[in-house]
Amino acid sequence: MDMIANLQTDITPDGPDYDIVRRVIELITEDYRDQPSLEAIAARLNQSPTQLQKTFTRWAGLSPKGFLQAVTLDHAKRLLRKEDMPLLETSIEVGLSGPSRLHDLFVTHEAMSPGEWKAKGGGLTIRYGFHICPFGMALIMVTDRGLAGLAFSDSGDERACLEDMTCRWPNACYVEDLQATLPYAARIFEPGRWSSEQPLRVVLIGTDFQVRVWQSLLKIPFGKAVTYSDIANDIGRPTAQRAVGAAVGANPISFVVPCHRALGKNGALTGYHWGLTRKRAMLGWESAQA
Repeated sequence: MDMIANLQTDITPDGPDYDIVRRVIELITEDYRDQPSLEAIAARLNQSPTQLQKTFTRWAGLSPKGFLQAVTLDHAKRLLRKEDMPLLETSIEVGLSGPSRLHDLFVTHEAMSPGEWKAKGGGLTIRYGFHICPFGMALIMVTDRGLAGLAFSDSGDERACLEDMTCRWPNACYVEDLQATLPYAARIFEPGRWSSEQPLRVVLIGTDFQVRVWQSLLKIPFGKAVTYSDIANDIGRPTAQRAVGAAVGANPISFVVPCHRALGKNGALTGYHWGLTRKRAMLGWESAQA
């Protein structure tokens, strides 16, 4: 009986900060079509823009503008794919001034245009090639914007590896082009060619949540490892460890976006899309290079 009574108790946090964040979320969710500015939101809540920005970011893990963009993007995706609405009408419906702003929103958060996203890769040309690397065969996939995919297989399993990756963007045009992918192979697997002054261009194609997780992975120092809980905390979603694990597993640019450095609770290796043996090899290789 005591346990039931406790569960029925309202555990919603108290305090002015929580109330402010709740009201911002409600305001943006209801009025996203108006694309309210930070100043407009702050004025409605009788807050200073600077303080509101700090409070919301501390609680939510992203700025009010970032949350507005995420809400706008989710609605735009629904209109484009589920309702098959044209780009111009979608832009207007979600409160943007035109297709150019919708394009910028998708490129920023999805690394592809809204038309490309709607087409599930249709109209997108992805060049690919298999290359020998320290971890078996590496499948490298590139677009005009940079590295879009990196996967691994054992010799003889290349077809299955390619099918695994192409199903992520089923309508894209795939062209085998070793000349296009060879420079990426050299940059990726030769530490002497790594340079912060000339960073490797990568294209993160995923949902906004997935991209945030992958960006967190990119922060993990070479030769180190973190837990899923660490990543969840880093992106401001401490209770989303299961979703973080799913996003880590869906990472399309393995090794470069170092999902192999993500560990389970208490440092357990847990699974790896391309095999636990390969994950151990990568961690060992990096330890030797560090």
